[in-house]
Amino acid sequence: MRVLGIETTCDETAAAVVELRPDGSGEILSSEVMSQIAEHAAYGGVVPEIAARAHVDLIDRIVRRALDRAGVRLADLDGIAAAAGPGLIGGVIVGLTTGKALALASGKPFVAVNHLEAHALTARLTDGVDFPYLLLLVSGGHTQLIAVNGVGKYTRIGTTVDDAVGEAFDKVAKMLGLPYPGGPQVEREAEHGDPRRFDLPRPMLGRKEPDFSLSGLKTAVRLLAERIAPLSQQDIADICASFQAAIVDVLVDRVRAGLGVFRAGHGYPSALVVAGGVAANDAIRRALTRLGTESGLRLVMPPPSLCTDNGAMIAWTGIERLQAGMSDGMNFAPRPRWPLDLEAPRVHNGKA
Repeated sequence: MRVLGIETTCDETAAAVVELRPDGSGEILSSEVMSQIAEHAAYGGVVPEIAARAHVDLIDRIVRRALDRAGVRLADLDGIAAAAGPGLIGGVIVGLTTGKALALASGKPFVAVNHLEAHALTARLTDGVDFPYLLLLVSGGHTQLIAVNGVGKYTRIGTTVDDAVGEAFDKVAKMLGLPYPGGPQVEREAEHGDPRRFDLPRPMLGRKEPDFSLSGLKTAVRLLAERIAPLSQQDIADICASFQAAIVDVLVDRVRAGLGVFRAGHGYPSALVVAGGVAANDAIRRALTRLGTESGLRLVMPPPSLCTDNGAMIAWTGIERLQAGMSDGMNFAPRPRWPLDLEAPRVHNGKA
């Protein structure tokens, strides 16, 4: 089985072809990603209208390149998958419409993919993880702990009540005058800073419920920066290091709480899986690696290139859903909000 995957939910235009091998594993035949960082840098964040126009300009070229690099034609595919949300509605419409058009023209099955489900299932592509497992999803817009029990079977264990981790990184970067994208900039500055210089809060630490709250930490950074202004380069590095250390402590503590809840309701997980753009952060990866060793739990973190938005995770989710007998019609509507666990309460203005 070979599936083309299309991803346009934010500021990456991506397409990939993934093949299902006879042994059930997956092989990425091609993966093309075009970032829009330069287009949004002047604004300090993603501008939805600019992102949508860029997707329109790029999508045909990226899809063609993915097919050419994989050495396949549309006729050789067994399905077309496109991210249908959650995300910026303009971008979602571009990718979803393109996927539908290709499926209609080629007569291939179409799969509308939840972007969050794609992150959740990437570890099955890279590491063949068995169900059930605990997922820590950390990205610019989402911070969740999810029990992954099967394709389409998800239970949200914990979530942020305010800011997502990636959002907090970006806002702290903006406060400190660091260029966009903020998360990687904070990580780079932290490498040269003293994480013990500033004692920043660790919200929710020690609580039984595995939820997150990061707005207080973000506010503490703002007040600190205002108090010691004007900031030297070393001040900025030390603030970034102290902030990142606080984030790491919170994530490790919240995952520990999540493991307890998972075991009580779902049994012993086959693995702890970490996914989403923030999972590319080295300090977070090192801390969670230590947690996995201490707890005797298999830790799976896909390569950084597959933690950020990409078409391969969309294509693989298309394969998983087609194998389970799931496909979608041409009337599937784009969804700017699309939680994995439909039974979970709405929080953070529906963002989580």
